[in-house]
Amino acid sequence: MPPTSGPGPAAQDTETSPAAPPGTHDPQAPTAARVPGQAGHADRSADTTPRPHLTELRLSAYAGHRAAVLRLGPVTLLTGPSGGGKSTALAACAALAALGNGSSLAEAFPEPHAAVPETARPDPQRRRGFRIGCVSDGPAGPVRLDLAVQAEPELRVVGERLSGDGVVYLETALRDPARRTVQAAWHTAGNSAVTRAPLPDDLLGTTLLPLRVAGRTKEQRNVLAAAEQTVLALRSLFPCTADPTAMRPPAFGGGGLLRRDCANLAEVLHRAARECRTRYGLLEAAVREGCAGPVEGLTTELMPGGGVAARLLRPEGPGTPLSRLGDGELRYLAMALVLFTGPGVLDVDPASEVPGALQTLTVLADDFDRHLDEHQVALLLDLATRMAARGHIRLLGALSRPPAPAEGSPGGPRGAFPGVRLVEVGRTGRGTPER
Repeated sequence: MPPTSGPGPAAQDTETSPAAPPGTHDPQAPTAARVPGQAGHADRSADTTPRPHLTELRLSAYAGHRAAVLRLGPVTLLTGPSGGGKSTALAACAALAALGNGSSLAEAFPEPHAAVPETARPDPQRRRGFRIGCVSDGPAGPVRLDLAVQAEPELRVVGERLSGDGVVYLETALRDPARRTVQAAWHTAGNSAVTRAPLPDDLLGTTLLPLRVAGRTKEQRNVLAAAEQTVLALRSLFPCTADPTAMRPPAFGGGGLLRRDCANLAEVLHRAARECRTRYGLLEAAVREGCAGPVEGLTTELMPGGGVAARLLRPEGPGTPLSRLGDGELRYLAMALVLFTGPGVLDVDPASEVPGALQTLTVLADDFDRHLDEHQVALLLDLATRMAARGHIRLLGALSRPPAPAEGSPGGPRGAFPGVRLVEVGRTGRGTPER
């Protein structure tokens, strides 16, 4: 659920939004207009891969954030003081991922009132809400999604806009509060410039477009390309909340896909050892660098009850089982495994009809450095940048402190880690521009 942390950043450039939910008016929020489709052009030269991925997270009026535009690189870390909105931003990104996977608003926002800005004023009908969005890039170019949600007195979509290159591909609006639908219009050309139809008010309309658009005209195909790129980018987000307590017991029945809390870590290690010895060898090398004491490798074994246990191999003795490792070592091992694997090993549901070579996975890691020492953080960031350079893995995390460069790296002073984009949020309160 979105935590009610303190105020977040606001970007230098301001924006327009879809039909704003009632009660989101904030006298301190800027209201200058912005041309749809402009967002994201500045970052396209930094990542030329055609795989769909997010380049911006936009929190127009969400919890403590106002007009916040967080620009995302292959490896992006949110930094700033406690209560500055780092966890809130990652929770918002995870909620968009859930909507992209077809979840309802109630599933994506289990406590929607926590996302409503504290200073949001209710309208005469006592309605309040929030605004959220993102920009994806890929074969269709930069595509922007804006979503306006009414949280009180009942949760529903009141406006959605999908746009790019100056064209509004999809626009929805709540016309009749008595109906549980929104009126949608999408660009089609042909005999009529647009097609209009009602859509449910508890789902992301963009995910429904591939079922509604025939693709007969060029304009229809453009709408489909924009919608499919956005959905694929959202479905490729993997919120990772590695829980050391859950990783210590033997793993049972995970299906071979790493769960978000990494509770079935031993089972996935067992699968990785059998399926890809090269990647597993690289993981063992990372463990040797990041775990205490001499480590020769990783091994797994099947337990009598059907579970899988794992342990570190030492030069002497039977080795160290996961149950005896420290919290930092377990989190380091789990994050290294996540960065080495990809959609085929993680419990995420990317589009099965898209080849794996055309997909990228973005790992969402709140409290990325929790329980980790500076050396472990530096090793993981070096690994993340190397894997991101191959185009299949991206990372968006939150840090409690700026990272220190790895030993021997040309990173220079603290916080200047090569290949990592640092975004400082909430430093001086509401209205702070992104850095």
